[in-house]
Amino acid sequence: MNLPENLKYSKDHEWVTLEGNIATIGITDFAQSELGDIVFVEIETEDEELEKDEVFGTVEAVKTVSDLYMPLSGKVIEVNENLESQPDLVNKEPYEGGWMIKVELKDKSEVEALLSAAEYKKLTTEE
Repeated sequence: MNLPENLKYSKDHEWVTLEGNIATIGITDFAQSELGDIVFVEIETEDEELEKDEVFGTVEAVKTVSDLYMPLSGKVIEVNENLESQPDLVNKEPYEGGWMIKVELKDKSEVEALLSAAEYKKLTTEE
């Protein structure tokens, strides 16, 4: 399982990378492998303020539909439009081309509650 050390992780299997006050968010390699082949990503929350743990979209795989949860509170300022025509980017490049949203953070201190790569790996091996 690929777990970049420079990212932060949520218990709901989202990853986060920060640039100043902007967070880029996607789902982890573990999550995409559990879901299987992703055929559709629906995110209709652009320009919306969402609280931590609220649903920001859904991902549809061949065998299931799964909600996507905000790991941090903030305003969704960008959605990865490439996922409309290439939802399989989430499978192929979960940490690069398969990112989902960019969020302007409301409270940067929430980042401290996220998991490190080692903590997330421990969580996934217990499931």
